[in-house]
Amino acid sequence: MDENYEPKQIGSDESRGKDKKKKKSWDYEKEIGRLQVELAHLQAWVKKAGARIVIVFEGRDAAGKGGMIKRITEKVSPRVFRVVALPAPTEREKSQIYMQRYIAHLPAAGEVVIFDRSWYNRAGVDRVMGFCSDKKAQRFLELAPRFEAAIVESGVILLKYFLTVSEEEQERRFRRRIDDPVRQWKLSPMDVESYQRWWDYTRAYDEMLRMTDTNHAPWWIVPSDDKKRARINCISHILQSIPYERVKFDEPDLGKRQKRPAGFMEDRSIRHVVPDTTP
Repeated sequence: MDENYEPKQIGSDESRGKDKKKKKSWDYEKEIGRLQVELAHLQAWVKKAGARIVIVFEGRDAAGKGGMIKRITEKVSPRVFRVVALPAPTEREKSQIYMQRYIAHLPAAGEVVIFDRSWYNRAGVDRVMGFCSDKKAQRFLELAPRFEAAIVESGVILLKYFLTVSEEEQERRFRRRIDDPVRQWKLSPMDVESYQRWWDYTRAYDEMLRMTDTNHAPWWIVPSDDKKRARINCISHILQSIPYERVKFDEPDLGKRQKRPAGFMEDRSIRHVVPDTTP
């Protein structure tokens, strides 16, 4: 790495915190609830229209990708909103064309596929950690825009989001994971490496964004030091970027429940019932 390398800042002055003006207070739970209702309307339209949507989430470790995806998917069907978070490639997958294992997860009609990390692993962790050569990473950066052009030309809506977080906030979140037993599983050896190699990742991400930001598949930067604000902003942008329409809900007629059969006897056999431990 060039010790004199100075990365270009990503995002507007306001998103980098230079606008110190106090913003009006707002109700996060109310707003996230409203957006989740809209996501349900989006889901109905996707199913009816047979739409195909891909949402890619990339970004710094501890930038809040998991929480973002959870808020998007917690009120919708996993059969429509599929989350793809691929593990490290197997030996067989390593012998394939790099994009091959990602192509298998692209959506069919009526599906939204959310990639929690994606083919951009090659430009980030693979490159920085030496899992691929610099030559292969460069070749990927040259080919990725063409790959994405083919996806978009086939009629798929492709949205790409990169979540940023400051050095100070990332460290605070990592230390919170260390101290909290229910968060310790979130801190992997790769997270520690990303903390130690902040500037290596900065350089890799800057080049990735520069070379793969295109008119047909632009990168959208999500400043995420404030997780709640990031979620509201990003979900709002997703909804604004997809030309969905509200689909009228066909309310079913429940009809009448059948009557209890004459002579029906309750089953008196022993059953294991979970104890009530609530106060």
